[in-house]
Amino acid sequence: MLKARDIMTKDVITVRPDTEITQAAKLLLEHHFNGLPVVDEKGKLVGIICQGDLIVQQKKLPMPSLFTFFDGLIPLTSYRSLEKEMSKIVATTVAQAMTPDPVTIDPDASLEDIATLMVNNNIHTLPVLDRGRLAGVIGKEDVLRTLMPTTRQG
Repeated sequence: MLKARDIMTKDVITVRPDTEITQAAKLLLEHHFNGLPVVDEKGKLVGIICQGDLIVQQKKLPMPSLFTFFDGLIPLTSYRSLEKEMSKIVATTVAQAMTPDPVTIDPDASLEDIATLMVNNNIHTLPVLDRGRLAGVIGKEDVLRTLMPTTRQG
C-alpha cells in the first residue's frame, strides 16, 4: 500500500513569512505549484500560501449585512471575518496572506487517508511532517499520478 513518503515531493521549495507576495506568486507560477509551505528561520512550518490566498486580493469586499432588532443594528457577518478578509486583500508579505497552521500529514499516512483529508478539507497542497520537520509536500497531482497505470517500455 502506498504511503505519503512514496508519493511526496521531497525537494520542497519554501518561502519565509517576510517574503513579498509578488515573489511567492512568481514561484507558484514558475513551478506550477498550487501552494508553498511557509517556514520560519528554524525551518519550522508556520503556514502555507496557496494560489487562492493570492487570488483573494482581487476579491470584492462584502459589506456586512445588518438587521434591526429592538432598535439596534445586529451584524449578520462577523467583523472578525471581515477584518481577516481585509488583511488578505491588502497583504504585501506572505505572513499577511498565508493560512497559518495548515493541515499536515505523517509520512506513513496511507493514500486513502491523504485523499480523504484533501477532499474533506478542500486541500490542494498537503505538507508532510516527520517528527515536526517538513519532509515533503503532496499535491493533488501527486495523488492523481498514482492512479495512472504504469506503462512498460521495451
